[in-house]
Amino acid sequence: MDFYSLLREFADSWVLLALAGFFLAVVIWAFRPGSRAIHKDEAGIPFRHEDRPARDDSAKEARK
Repeated sequence: MDFYSLLREFADSWVLLALAGFFLAVVIWAFRPGSRAIHKDEAGIPFRHEDRPARDDSAKEARK
């Protein structure tokens, strides 16, 4: 068995399994209990200053 075939077989089986496990872990982490408030706050970022633009000093304070 040449080196390429060995790596190809490894990638087709174990790396695919590892990537699927990583994907499932990210999905579970995103939908974990208690993250709803964080996601809701981040989803509202574009609408925070809907009536008027943010002032320069408030932007500086938010960065601190």
